[in-house]
Amino acid sequence: MEYFAFMIHPLDVSDVARKFPIARFLPARWVERMLLLLPPVKVSHITGIRSPHAEAEGWFVSCPLTARQIISLPPEQVLERVVRAGKLAEQLGAKILGLGAFTKVVGDAGITVAQRLNIPVTTGNSYTVATAVAATREAAALMGYSLEEASVAVVGATGAIGSVCAELLAREVRDLTLVGRSKERLRHLADKIKHRTGLAVKITDDLKDTLRRSDVILTVTSAVHTVIEPEDLKPGAVVCDVARPRDVSRRVAVERPDVLVIEGGVVEVPGEVNFNFNFGFPPRTAYACMAETMILALEGRYESYTLGRDLTVEQVEEIDRLARRHGFKLAGFRSFERALTPEDIERVKENAQRKRKAG
Repeated sequence: MEYFAFMIHPLDVSDVARKFPIARFLPARWVERMLLLLPPVKVSHITGIRSPHAEAEGWFVSCPLTARQIISLPPEQVLERVVRAGKLAEQLGAKILGLGAFTKVVGDAGITVAQRLNIPVTTGNSYTVATAVAATREAAALMGYSLEEASVAVVGATGAIGSVCAELLAREVRDLTLVGRSKERLRHLADKIKHRTGLAVKITDDLKDTLRRSDVILTVTSAVHTVIEPEDLKPGAVVCDVARPRDVSRRVAVERPDVLVIEGGVVEVPGEVNFNFNFGFPPRTAYACMAETMILALEGRYESYTLGRDLTVEQVEEIDRLARRHGFKLAGFRSFERALTPEDIERVKENAQRKRKAG
C-alpha cells in the first residue's frame, strides 16, 4: 500500500460555511479572522485507489485560509501555515504531499515547502498541463472545431506552463498565436517551437485583438486580475483557463452563454475510490493536480516531481504516460467550480449557432 496526502483550503467563506454552518450568518472578515486561529485539520481519509499495478490511500489535509488570505497575507505567514498542514500530512503517514489550489502558488511555488518538510512535494502542474491540452482538444471537438483547422491562441505563452502548452499544441495546429507582454521572449519561444515542431507561430502583445479572432484559447497568465471579459470573445469560442487566479471573468459565465469556458480536465481515478469528502465532483473523479500526487504514489515515485515555476515537455509527457499506465483518464469538464454536463455543452453550441446567424 502506498500513501499520500493532498492539501486543500476554502476558496472563500462560503466553503467554510459548508463545515461550520454558523459562518454563513457572520461577516466574511470575521470568518477569516477565525480561520487564522484554526490549526490545520485532517478533512478525510481517501481509500480505494487501485490500478493494475498498485494500491494507494491518502488524506485530504486543510490549510484553513481562503484564497483571498493566501494572496493578501504576508507570504511568510502563509508559508508557515502551509508547512504546518504539511507536517500534519507527515504525521498521518503520507509519503508525498500534493499542493492544491492557491497553496501551490505561495512564494516559490512549493520549493521552500519541500525544503521544510521531510516528505517530497508536488504541485501537480505537469499532469494539469497534460489534461488541459487534452481537454482543450476534446472541448473544441464537441463545439465543432478541429484543432488542426481552428485559430488557436495561448495567452501567457512565455510563462513556464504556457510555453509547454504552446509547444504541445504546436504539434497539432496550423494557426497558432502566442500572446505575451515581452516580444523578445515571444520571439525566443517561437524560434524554439519552430525548431522542435516545424510550425511557424504568430506572436503578439495585442491580447484583445487575438481574443476576438480566436476559436480556441488556452490561457495561463500570472495576472492578479481577470484579463478576459465577455466582450473579448467571438461566438462559439472555447477557452481553457489554467491560470490561478482565474484569467476569465465570471461575467463571461453570466453574459456569454454562447462561449464555452473550461478549467481543464476532470480526471477519472482507477479503483473504487472514496474521497469521503464532497468537493463537487462526480464519484471517482478528481482534479488533475490531485491525480498527479496519486499517480506518483502508485508508481512509488516519492520525489518532488513538479516544483517551482520551471516545467518541461518531457515532465508532462512522462506523467501522462504514468497516468495511462495506472488507468487515469479524462472524465469531463469543470467551469467556474461546477461540473459541465454534455447537455450544458450542447446548449452553448446551440447558443453560438443562433448568435452567429443573428450577427
